[in-house]
Amino acid sequence: MSGSLTKPDISVIIPVLSNANTLDSLLSRLTAILTELAVNYEILVVGSSEFTANLAANQQIRAINPEDSHYGGVLLAGFAAATGDYLLTMDADLANSPNFVRTLWGNRHAADVIIASRYVAGAKVQMPPVRYALSCIVNLVFSRGLSLHVRDMSSGFRLYNASVLERFKFVSTDFSILQEILTKFYCEGYAIREIPFTYEPISRGGSYNRVVSFGLAYLRTFASLYRLRNSILSADYDDRAYDSIVYPQRYWQRERFRHIVDLTTGQGPTLDVGCGSSRIIQALPKGSIALDILVRKVRYAQHKFDKLVLLGSGFHLPFEDASFPCVLCSQVIEHVPKESPILDELCRVLAPGGRLVLGTPDYANWEWIVIEAIYGKVLPSAYADEHISHYTKQELIGLFEARGYKLQFVRYILRGELILTFQKPG
Repeated sequence: MSGSLTKPDISVIIPVLSNANTLDSLLSRLTAILTELAVNYEILVVGSSEFTANLAANQQIRAINPEDSHYGGVLLAGFAAATGDYLLTMDADLANSPNFVRTLWGNRHAADVIIASRYVAGAKVQMPPVRYALSCIVNLVFSRGLSLHVRDMSSGFRLYNASVLERFKFVSTDFSILQEILTKFYCEGYAIREIPFTYEPISRGGSYNRVVSFGLAYLRTFASLYRLRNSILSADYDDRAYDSIVYPQRYWQRERFRHIVDLTTGQGPTLDVGCGSSRIIQALPKGSIALDILVRKVRYAQHKFDKLVLLGSGFHLPFEDASFPCVLCSQVIEHVPKESPILDELCRVLAPGGRLVLGTPDYANWEWIVIEAIYGKVLPSAYADEHISHYTKQELIGLFEARGYKLQFVRYILRGELILTFQKPG
């Protein structure tokens, strides 16, 4: 709405790196569409002064001259200057059709970042075959390499929730910032959605350079992003491991899933303490509740699984005594001190006669010692270094028999991971 002094609903950031021949046409069409949408807006044209000196005399169009003229530096300058509740980024050429802004805006509540995607079902792409093939290969290889379920990682036509975006610090100053943003969003459990659109560049020149620049830039930052994606800090770590391209990791996750689902089926509503992002959450009986202390894991699980997932600590479970006929705690107790109250809390919320399912590595078995040593070398950023409490089967059996619990089942995964079930005295 022209002349409005209120905070913008949307800030449109347009990086201008080289050719600005289409800028006037883009701005004319864009302002008409934003006015039609009846939103408060600002448009930030970010680039060299030679491209921004003659902007239309519209008080809601601002020229930003960044210190860094590379794509990532230009984008970051736009982010820093924007004041809207949502930030929309789009190229200066008309391949990012202003008409599609209506669709992005209409889907603003669907996810934390909405991508105008060229490579999902329903999208249409008009570009030379060689360039199209290169772009597809680059996106396929890199999205698979980081296990991001995003088909078009190089699209700069996006709508961001500003309150989420401002929580991050980005370091890339070239085209790889597009992948850095998506990777960090994923690792914190924020939702990403792709919307198909029609991509029709009006110029066939210079496009190959962008594909090559994107590929080289991404390779330079791939290692750091790969480490982040494969660390315990990634919100979807457990969920992704179920389909990992690393066979031992995939096998382990699926065996754990199989055992725990078998041991919880038919037990009634289950409390999963320290649920992480495991697919076990989705397989729990009707009425179950999952809980984790890490907000990124909870955030991811809440929009991924059709179950109630809560933020909370296993040291102080937010439930009354004897609330659940089954309590599950898998791969948690080894991460907290033995003197912590977690075992007391698990017992407190379990109903009399109910089943406790407890999983942890068995440090009495040499198989686990060897597995952990190998795991620590292959994936040093994963769980191995997080194990501060080492339990054995006999130790756990003794602890629970002293409480009057009855041992029911003993399961192993490769004689390393131990899964025990106990029945609480009635």
